[in-house]
Amino acid sequence: MPNLAASTIELLRAAYTGFNARDTAAALATMTADVAWPRAFKGGFVRGQEAVRAYWTEQWGEINPHVEPLAFHPDGGCILVEVHQVVRDLAGAVLADEHVGHRFTLEQGLIQKMEVCAPPSPDRRA
Repeated sequence: MPNLAASTIELLRAAYTGFNARDTAAALATMTADVAWPRAFKGGFVRGQEAVRAYWTEQWGEINPHVEPLAFHPDGGCILVEVHQVVRDLAGAVLADEHVGHRFTLEQGLIQKMEVCAPPSPDRRA
């Protein structure tokens, strides 16, 4: 299996760091202008950086998610990231504590699309 470029992993880590710090400018800087982003806790997708910013602002007003990348795997033309996701309500109670997969499509070195999926199977984990 081919290794992922360090620059790709660095880009994705920067997106997670920005998201977890609620630094939308830093996170959005890792994305294309027309990025497609899942409305993971509402369903569907939003498209474009301003729509992602609005969705995240809405989301953070209702829940407090923290998503930590654990492993990065090539997945065809995409990158599959195994993440540990902890979602809390605004009072701090844990609503979800699970491992999920995030599938990223990149375009010209930036995130063009993210999809939520199952985490990689155990045989793909390093």
